[in-house]
Amino acid sequence: MNSPVLTLHSRLRPLAPRDLEPVVTIDASLRGRARRAYFERRLAAAGRDPERHLQLAIEDDGRLAGYMLGRALEGEFGRSEPAVRLEAFGIASAAQGRGLGAALERGFEEEARRRGLAEIRTTALWRERALLGFFDRAGFRLAPAHVLDCALAEAELGSPREAAVEAGAQPADPNDYGTPRGGDFEALARDRMEIATLSESDLEGVARIDRRHTGRDRHGYLCRTVREALADGVRVSLAARLDGALAGYLMARLDYGDFGRAEPVAVIDTIGVDPLRARQGVGRALLSQLFANLAAIGVERVETAVAPGDLGLMGFFYRAGFRPSERLAFLKQL
Repeated sequence: MNSPVLTLHSRLRPLAPRDLEPVVTIDASLRGRARRAYFERRLAAAGRDPERHLQLAIEDDGRLAGYMLGRALEGEFGRSEPAVRLEAFGIASAAQGRGLGAALERGFEEEARRRGLAEIRTTALWRERALLGFFDRAGFRLAPAHVLDCALAEAELGSPREAAVEAGAQPADPNDYGTPRGGDFEALARDRMEIATLSESDLEGVARIDRRHTGRDRHGYLCRTVREALADGVRVSLAARLDGALAGYLMARLDYGDFGRAEPVAVIDTIGVDPLRARQGVGRALLSQLFANLAAIGVERVETAVAPGDLGLMGFFYRAGFRPSERLAFLKQL
């Protein structure tokens, strides 16, 4: 891979807190609206955990001309290869057409490779032709992943239309990804157990459940993920408890603007149910409570990504009201 091609007047450097104003200005000029709060959160997150964030700037004639922001992925939905998610980037209109975007992307690649990250992942709406063309020229390809989303206004879970869980219910799938059937009606799934915001005290329980599913100790990844979720301004990750013990967890994040979204969208990164608590409606209860919480704060959509072969998880999300998103997933292997 060739090094980034820069002119005598341009240079790459790490994005810094002082870049907030020019980044917001460039982004607003490209998208027609300001996303100050989004960029404030991303820069603050990078300050708390710089090893998990990859944020680059490109200068031209001493002024910020573009930016690229990403976050490391270590284990979302069991992914074993470390990757980086490209979340936002932009080149000032006056600086476009001069190869600065390509140089910025190549610099982003080189830094990802230096950190031992194996691939870059991102998403884009299928209508964003200019962005799709950029990804094509940069060597991205469609990723083997299904992007799903759910409009909360149309979902039954978490709404007054949600059906009660039936006594003696058995999900269709042993991993608890199904709709209970059979028996007498009792209560909503989330009313049959304690559902609360995920806290740092849940970390050992999360690691235990993850280890039972994966056979691997991912304590470091899980610790960083939980702490990042707790540092966010709006906490949407959840823990489910039965008989006082952690029975399942759901890790989600709320970003007002990543990937250029116009409205706030919650993204589910990981959901895990203790295999010893299968067939007890834990996954359904977590999703139901998440939907209810998000509706209360005005979030309208939830998104997630599922590997092609994970049919149980795919069916679980479909039964919850998720459908194929208009966003496409892209991948570049390094």
